[in-house]
Amino acid sequence: MSNAIVSTAFQLPGLKDLYVGKVRDVYNIDDRFLVMVTTDRISAFDVVLPRGIPYKGQVLNQIAAKFLDMTANVCPNWKIATPDPMVTIGHRCEPFKVEMVIRGYLSGHAWREYKSGKRSLCGVPMPDGMKENDRFPRPIITPTTKALIGHDEDISRDEIIATGLVAEKDYLVLEKYTRELFDRGSRIASSMGLILVDTKYEFGKKPDGTITLIDEIHTPDSSRYFYLQGYGERQQKGEAQRQLSKEFVREWLMDKGFQGKDGQQVPEMSDDFVKQVSERYIELFERITGDRFQHADLTDVLSRVENNILGYLAHH
Repeated sequence: MSNAIVSTAFQLPGLKDLYVGKVRDVYNIDDRFLVMVTTDRISAFDVVLPRGIPYKGQVLNQIAAKFLDMTANVCPNWKIATPDPMVTIGHRCEPFKVEMVIRGYLSGHAWREYKSGKRSLCGVPMPDGMKENDRFPRPIITPTTKALIGHDEDISRDEIIATGLVAEKDYLVLEKYTRELFDRGSRIASSMGLILVDTKYEFGKKPDGTITLIDEIHTPDSSRYFYLQGYGERQQKGEAQRQLSKEFVREWLMDKGFQGKDGQQVPEMSDDFVKQVSERYIELFERITGDRFQHADLTDVLSRVENNILGYLAHH
């Protein structure tokens, strides 16, 4: 199971800088292109776990690539090509310093805030008398700041505009695109027997000023999905919803006494557990896209990825 990519150090022509995120390594080529390698790292509770998950990077990259293509007529996006199952190459954009979170249902962070008595999130009112996982009358947009270190913070539309984080005319475009993308994503999910519960989108500006969708979209790392079948019954009975997300990894960690707090040790990940997580991600891929998963060759995965990137850059 050692054929997972947990770090990369490719020597690419025109390389200006390399950004290493929790999951993605992003190579800046001549300030023109970004080469985004979706590694097999897995994070939970803002901690990168000690072992990579084979095929996880391929799953996330191919889900995002498919949904970028399926929403390209909703708004412009950064994708140019996917020369390898784990790689997307796209336009370099100047990112906006907010993440656009949109919620169709009262789940996760919104539910925790609601349960504590709050009836407004990021300046958006939430109706009284709702239960966990109930559907909002209309999806709500609850942006967060993009923290370079630590956790992202909730922020309201008024604060974003007043502090100049995003100019008002740009912010109105971000809201419009966010609603339209969520609407498209919800329809696609429904056709797969799923509910897109909530998700986040990131946007940037191309050098010519075009507002562009960047990063990933509608993946299980950036979105929460429920199974559509039985949703209503479970809500009526007050039962937990069946989720399609990496929640099962968080639950495994919590069972082992780990929640990312200071002084806590990350539990040992057995080969068996790693294999199980890999299989769950492949199941997620097939459920969300409706496609059969094609296992890429993992014999020498780092060389494969590097050669595919170099091959693409040599011709563009």
